[in-house]
Amino acid sequence: MHNPTPPLPWLAPGDPFPPAETAWGPATEAPGLLAAGGDLRVSTLQNAYANGIFPWFSEGQPHLWWSPDPRMVLQVADFRLHRSLRKTIIRFQSDAHCEVRFDCAFTEVIAACAHALRDGQPGTWILPPMVEAYAQLHAEGQAHSVETWVDGQLVGGLYCVALGKAVFGESMFSTVPDASKIALAALVGFCRNEGVELVDCQQNTAHLASLGAAEVPRAAFLAHINRAKLAPSLVWRFSPLYWNHILSA
Repeated sequence: MHNPTPPLPWLAPGDPFPPAETAWGPATEAPGLLAAGGDLRVSTLQNAYANGIFPWFSEGQPHLWWSPDPRMVLQVADFRLHRSLRKTIIRFQSDAHCEVRFDCAFTEVIAACAHALRDGQPGTWILPPMVEAYAQLHAEGQAHSVETWVDGQLVGGLYCVALGKAVFGESMFSTVPDASKIALAALVGFCRNEGVELVDCQQNTAHLASLGAAEVPRAAFLAHINRAKLAPSLVWRFSPLYWNHILSA
């Protein structure tokens, strides 16, 4: 049985977030829920991610802010390259008609992620205000897209947030088999090259677990973020040489 839920802090625009440690616990009806309200301005999102907090809400809900404990993360050293994906990447990286690009089609990627999440579901959390907010964060150089291109067509990808060497995965999409996995593998190769230790995955899913993601205590996650966010900003460019960090592992 769930315990009675504690009062949920309501934020006015510009209000500071409560400490992540005060989020609702596992015995409540919404574990990890921290606060409601506030706004989606760039400064708000920057402050949220810098403190291990992210927005997640559906149509008709207020802005909801979360900091789960435990936290699902992908330690880039633990990325699980299954045999079939290895073969796919070998074919992909040797084909002149296939390439990975960073930040060439951010708006298209986030729009495709929103559309993909609607398939078989009653709605999407990537609502128009979220799309606009992350587009502004992208314009500030702190949200990025990793894109899979084939014959000049965008066929898959993901978008993420980055503060220094703290990288927070958001969502993926694919219109052809394995295109989103190729993008994730490319992100892992980039992270290994740049000394990024982990990618935040926010929520525990079987798909992420199959690729090597696992839960860590929130305290350990926050300690990592507090260190990694102080590093100089990454230069978001992809080199085919980064595949060596994947295929030789």
